Amino acid sequence: MTGRSSKPLTEELQLLKLLQIKLNLTTMKKTTIITAAILCAFTSSVLAKPLKVFILAGQSNMQGHVNISTFDSMADDPKTAPILKDMRSADGKAKVCDKVWISSIGCADDDTTEQKGNLTVGFGASTESIGPEFTFGIYMDKALNEPFLIIKTSWGGRSLHTDFRSPSAGPYEWSEFELNQFKERGDDIAKNKAEKNAATGVAYRMMIDHVNKVLGDIKRVVPDYDAKQGYEIAGFVWFQGFNDFVSDWTYDKREEPRGYKLYTDLLAHFIRDVRKDIKAPNMPFIIGVMGIDGKRADRERGPMKHFREAQVDVASMREFKGNVIAVPTAPYWDDDLEALQARMETYWPDVDAKAEKEHDTSSENKMKHMAKNYKPAEWKKLQGASNGGYHYLGAAKIMAPIGKAFAEANLKLIK
Repeated sequence: MTGRSSKPLTEELQLLKLLQIKLNLTTMKKTTIITAAILCAFTSSVLAKPLKVFILAGQSNMQGHVNISTFDSMADDPKTAPILKDMRSADGKAKVCDKVWISSIGCADDDTTEQKGNLTVGFGASTESIGPEFTFGIYMDKALNEPFLIIKTSWGGRSLHTDFRSPSAGPYEWSEFELNQFKERGDDIAKNKAEKNAATGVAYRMMIDHVNKVLGDIKRVVPDYDAKQGYEIAGFVWFQGFNDFVSDWTYDKREEPRGYKLYTDLLAHFIRDVRKDIKAPNMPFIIGVMGIDGKRADRERGPMKHFREAQVDVASMREFKGNVIAVPTAPYWDDDLEALQARMETYWPDVDAKAEKEHDTSSENKMKHMAKNYKPAEWKKLQGASNGGYHYLGAAKIMAPIGKAFAEANLKLIK
């Protein structure tokens, strides 16, 4: 038998088989890589979560008058020390939340100047202060572990009965009591009514306009936002009330139980209208119940107690059960800090007189004399206050837990 030997032929066949296997594996590998890439792209497109958006609104306590100088006082209280730790980075500086973005109006130079960026200190009533947004964002960030956006609209000295009055509440209604007060004072009633009509709903409209402006171009605030992922309104926090609380002409029955029922009705209108105007019918809503004067106000059973009840009553309405939560803020009040600050008011005449006598009326000299009226521990604690009682003493140890409580309540409605 002539021809090639069987040995070389066998080797060639083996080489050919190995080459074929290698080609098949290479093709499979490329196919696998391409398929994986397609799947990853498809999965990320399909499973990308909508960006959560939280709206914070109200008057001066939503702005926040807590100076950052009061942070250190939190370290001396075992209840607030852990919160302080979360408020600071490892280097001891105020935390910057790189996954949390904020757009805020009402806290800068005027009513409409916008502040935006990553959440940190300085989004309060001044660049040296915070409101509830700071710890709200920190604890929401810890819970969600995903990027989200805060839209904050807040203006000091605004009422719900006029400034934040929403469309379905209708025009401001004048009571006989108010009109009689005007007459006794000799006011121009027509002028008063015109001014009231002009002011009615202004803050509400500014709030809605800003929210819609931000939602219309989220990437302007959140650089990594992809319009394909969309967004969801995950919560609204309302922290307001002082101007209504002190409006004894509008709420002329404030000394009586249910004397603030009008506020309950107005806030119910507000919730319905906000949900309609930002197209979020199931939006979770958090009411920050006024806590000025702490638990003492409930024991005294006066206007403050009645006002708090009016705020809580909204969350008890059938239509709002399960989607509105009223969060008491009185438990975070500090009676001892309030008492120390009250003492300070009695010392000022003497302190001013001494400063005048020394021809040195600088703040530093006055504080040197003021400190002599306190024991060292008292003076140290007093450094935890930076504003009046109506602003929760400007105390981080009060406001920081409040922001945390708002976040925790909101989380109950979205998880």
